[in-house]
Amino acid sequence: MNWNKSLRQVHRWISIIFTLTVAANFATMAFGQPPAWIVYSPLLPLFLLLFTGLYLFALPYMAKRGG
Repeated sequence: MNWNKSLRQVHRWISIIFTLTVAANFATMAFGQPPAWIVYSPLLPLFLLLFTGLYLFALPYMAKRGG
């Protein structure tokens, strides 16, 4: 499997995890102040999305430059 296709698939799964953590955050806020680990749980997937997204965004520009 191609490295870029694998990274694209990982990016998609991380986005699902991020969406679920944000939804859990809002759901727990409906019952009062949530614990800190729930509040900060979306940050790790968000940073992973940032790095994989920036790489995927730069791929076409790097291909033009190298090819």
